[in-house]
Amino acid sequence: MRIGLDQLVIDAVSPGRLVRFWAALLGGEPVDRSHGWSHVEPPGWPRISFQPVPEPRSVKNRLHPDLAVDDIAAAVAAAVPLGAVTVGAPVTDESGTFQVMRDPEGNEFCFVTGCNPSELPE
Repeated sequence: MRIGLDQLVIDAVSPGRLVRFWAALLGGEPVDRSHGWSHVEPPGWPRISFQPVPEPRSVKNRLHPDLAVDDIAAAVAAAVPLGAVTVGAPVTDESGTFQVMRDPEGNEFCFVTGCNPSELPE
């Protein structure tokens, strides 16, 4: 049996608003569908669909995307005007540097870069 990733589905109070944020951040055209759904197909990604739900996010995400970037500060500077917010300061560990972010509905994601272990703080 073969299993492949078809799409990622994210619950959203406002799918149309959220799809426009993610399309602006990752690329692709936002598509509004029937029954309140929306989706985007960013280049190099599976489809990301937004399913309408009546309640806002209330707890920490159990799954979140890590978005590889060359420059975290530049990625943050591009995402914040779109409606993202930072959560704390960037963190560097043995895996690299990451900045936790939230999209306009509070869903967590991270901007990440690799790092050289000699650049780690002592």
